[in-house]
Amino acid sequence: MHFKPSFLLVLLAVSLSACVTQKVETAAVKHKLPEFSWDKMPLYMHLRKSTAFTKKEVEYIAKHPLITFEKTTGSKTYGSTEKGTIKAAEAVKKINPNATILYYKNVVINWGGYAEDEAFLDKHPEALLVDAKGNKAVMPNRKTGFFDISQDYVRKYWLNHVKEVTESPVIDGVFLDANIKVLVPTFFNSRVGKEKQEAIKTGYLSMMADLESQIGTDNLLLANILRVRPEFEDSGREYLKFFDGSYLEGFERGNSGMTYEDYLVKGIEAVQKSAREGNVIAMSLGIGKGLKNAEEGIDDARKKININEDFTERLDYLLAIFLVCAEKYSYVYPHDGYAVGSSAVWLKTFPQYEKKLGAPKGYAKREGYIYTRSFEHLDVWLDIENQTAQLHWK
Repeated sequence: MHFKPSFLLVLLAVSLSACVTQKVETAAVKHKLPEFSWDKMPLYMHLRKSTAFTKKEVEYIAKHPLITFEKTTGSKTYGSTEKGTIKAAEAVKKINPNATILYYKNVVINWGGYAEDEAFLDKHPEALLVDAKGNKAVMPNRKTGFFDISQDYVRKYWLNHVKEVTESPVIDGVFLDANIKVLVPTFFNSRVGKEKQEAIKTGYLSMMADLESQIGTDNLLLANILRVRPEFEDSGREYLKFFDGSYLEGFERGNSGMTYEDYLVKGIEAVQKSAREGNVIAMSLGIGKGLKNAEEGIDDARKKININEDFTERLDYLLAIFLVCAEKYSYVYPHDGYAVGSSAVWLKTFPQYEKKLGAPKGYAKREGYIYTRSFEHLDVWLDIENQTAQLHWK
């Protein structure tokens, strides 16, 4: 069979075009999603430090494939959270260019330390949320206020701010916090009333849709969204359409009159479903007991812990919870708070993190409150009723 030269040229061009398109699509996927491996425990890092990180600290952070720099990062050294986060990200990228680094931005709370927020509010003090009496609505600390995201120009500012920061080549996406405060009526109902709460929620949904459409293709959008709550139809999974995955906190906290184990069963089920659908999971699990302000949602601070035999048992239990949920792009961070200066686990690694894991041999099996799952180099047994676990390394 003979083909004309012109036909062969067209065929070659189409073939090359298809290859280029495939490479571009693959590159886009690789850029957006974090690196992942089953070789060892897939770890997440979530932290804040108001001064610059030391070389030793940067080297430690850079070992993690997925990193969120919290509010206040570098703000004292560099003058703002925006600059501090970018400086920290630059330092990490020099060591590990493949690390996925997320910029922390609250969807509604006006946390201090953001230079652009301060400049915006100097010009537009009315952008802060007030109650029916005209008083500033505040967090439980009675100082920190909220952006009134029911207003178009406030949402526009917020979106432009996030877009500007994510244009930095060292920032790979955004960590979005306080979603649940906006979506659960009781939080803002008690501050500004039901009608305004509904307007805030409507503004939030519009803002998240705009965020996803404007930067979602090239940036990882990770939200603090999955949570077992009676107000949610499906533990927050109904809102994952805006995001690439969910961070998790308060995973054992429980509410709604449910027992600890029933609450955890429902949470595990929600994470399993979401992870199996390809969502990124960043599971934050507290090693120490949560402080009062952590329960109020200001920060996930923990009481001081000692690294001893009880610590090892607790760590095994938390890792077992993660492992019965984990799929590709699932990461875990057992911790005692995000402020590195007060953490007992900061700059430390543990044997469970260094041992070979290997890919899972199937989904977890559940009988009552007991879960089992096998990996290439590990068998997991988890009893959430008695809060114990066994990790059998092969």
